[in-house]
Amino acid sequence: MEETLKTKSEIRSDIAAIQNALSDSEIKENTKEIENRLFEFANFLESKITLLYINNSCEVNSLDIIKRCFDLYKIVVLPVPNASQYEMKLMKIDNIDKDLRPGAEGILEPDADHCKTVPIESIDIAIVPGIAFDEKGGRIGSGDGYYDRLIPKLPITTRKVALSFESQIIQQVPVESHDRHVDIIITEKRIIYKI
Repeated sequence: MEETLKTKSEIRSDIAAIQNALSDSEIKENTKEIENRLFEFANFLESKITLLYINNSCEVNSLDIIKRCFDLYKIVVLPVPNASQYEMKLMKIDNIDKDLRPGAEGILEPDADHCKTVPIESIDIAIVPGIAFDEKGGRIGSGDGYYDRLIPKLPITTRKVALSFESQIIQQVPVESHDRHVDIIITEKRIIYKI
């Protein structure tokens, strides 16, 4: 277990270095390709209630995706982490400019004073963030374990989809018993279905 944690930490550092080496125009272009693939993906188009995320620096930027979801009249749900309980509350946002506030780690999250809680069983598709993935759906997140706790609570019919730069796909993610996989990964070059 200690060795796995060390390996995951090294992978996070390696991916961060790779991402930092990309130019702004490369990141923007690749992000647009990923976004376009997502908006052509049947499971996503058919979904009504979509769980999304606000990205950190190593994850695919999600703000334009959220804005496009509003254009398609999708119900957009974002997580609010609760550090003391290591859980996330899911909240509906209606306006990206008015409903978000900086969270504990500086990442925007729904403002509980303006947003309503959404029951997890109503989520049609979950767009799951991550730092590294493998073709079997293995993922390495930020290390807090929020999504490893959330994914098993989602309905079995809810597709778990990751957005990833091709440079974030690695040979094999080291997994522990509590780690959870995604069903599908969308990159700027392809859609990977869990093997």
